[in-house]
Amino acid sequence: MSPAALSTVTHRLSFVDSHSAGEPTRVVLGGFPELPGETLAQQREALTGDFDRWRTLVNLEPRGNDVLVSALLLPPKQPDCVTGVIYFNNAGPLGMCGHGTMGVVATLAYLGRIGPGDHRIETPVGVVTATLHGDGRVSVANVPAFRHLQDVAVTVEGLGEVRGDVAWGGNWFYLVDVGARALTMGDLPDLTDETLRIRQALQAAGITGKDGAEIDHIELFSHAGGVQRNFVMCPGGAYDRSPCGTGTSAKLACLAADGRLEPGQIWRQESVIGSVFEGQYSLHAGQVHPVITGRAFVTMQGELLVQPGDPFAWGIRPGEG
Repeated sequence: MSPAALSTVTHRLSFVDSHSAGEPTRVVLGGFPELPGETLAQQREALTGDFDRWRTLVNLEPRGNDVLVSALLLPPKQPDCVTGVIYFNNAGPLGMCGHGTMGVVATLAYLGRIGPGDHRIETPVGVVTATLHGDGRVSVANVPAFRHLQDVAVTVEGLGEVRGDVAWGGNWFYLVDVGARALTMGDLPDLTDETLRIRQALQAAGITGKDGAEIDHIELFSHAGGVQRNFVMCPGGAYDRSPCGTGTSAKLACLAADGRLEPGQIWRQESVIGSVFEGQYSLHAGQVHPVITGRAFVTMQGELLVQPGDPFAWGIRPGEG
């Protein structure tokens, strides 16, 4: 093979990586094909079909991993937004992503495209406002959150009866109170197994979000030692290293419904790795509007490359080989 052939590249995708409270975000800046659709929701739907291999190129091994969430920047449909964004992970597109929005804001600031202040960002589930503070923290005013079902019981193999709330925070969650049980890094195998079993049991029992929507996030939360800690299982089978922005939003909706947290009161949500988001909410027309605050740090900038003949150019898909 000639040196010219060895240097041939068929696709280049520019990106910036960051992490928010430990959870990684890959912002795709360019090189992605144009997605058809008049709305971001339609473009998100296109990403599940003919363009899915571009998602797997970005997110799956050998370039990505099961933990990674990516954010594809697109021209916004609404002129007052700084960008449109579609989030996706190893399992497929997401509706909204709190930590990912922090990563998008930190990336745009790093690139010199925005400065401190309020910035509207369009997502497939609605417009969110993100505030970049002078100290680098980011506050995400999320889409309205609500509790759909309270104290829903499901029988889980090996665990027996489990009870939890079904709530929306930009994604669908089943939130389970595990009391004073410590949620620690040493328990990751058990926590992973339990949450995956719970999700399977919900699916088998036909328990869903509104309008039959799949509950694809499972959140365990505890208050051991007075610390509010959670463990969140994401759709692709990887746990959230951060306290989860949409999960914290769903939690705030449940707290508000139970009268346990007043509007404007700060809620500190700690993740299984010990990182923290601060959350609060306001009420407008009876709806809970969460605001989640955290910090993202840029970690890497570069290009994803595709060379002809690479058998794994479009990602290593589970179950293949």
